[in-house]
Amino acid sequence: MTNRIVTDLGEVVISEELIATLAGVAAIECYGLLGMSTRAKLKDGIAELLGRDNLSRGVEVTQVDNQLKVDLYIIVSYGIKIPEVAINVQEKVKYTIESLTGLNVSQVNIHVQGVRVAEK
Repeated sequence: MTNRIVTDLGEVVISEELIATLAGVAAIECYGLLGMSTRAKLKDGIAELLGRDNLSRGVEVTQVDNQLKVDLYIIVSYGIKIPEVAINVQEKVKYTIESLTGLNVSQVNIHVQGVRVAEK
């Protein structure tokens, strides 16, 4: 999937990978989020925490009727209220994608894959 924006000067193509990376970078900046997780692979019921270089692997982007739907698979820090982290991630990801690309985001779905104790 690619998103195309036609202007007077030509065409701008924004790839799905770029949108996923933007979403991952925006999400990781939120307080209480330890990192991104793999989308569906669980090893022995435990989610794998991805490194900062693989942030887009924990994001799935789909386009429906010129609207983007973003699914993020995250791991949160123990002791933090999960709904508050999820709401902050939703707002930050939606704002970042819309402001940097000009595309409309209809949904940002958060899938909490696990809770871990943060290392100091």
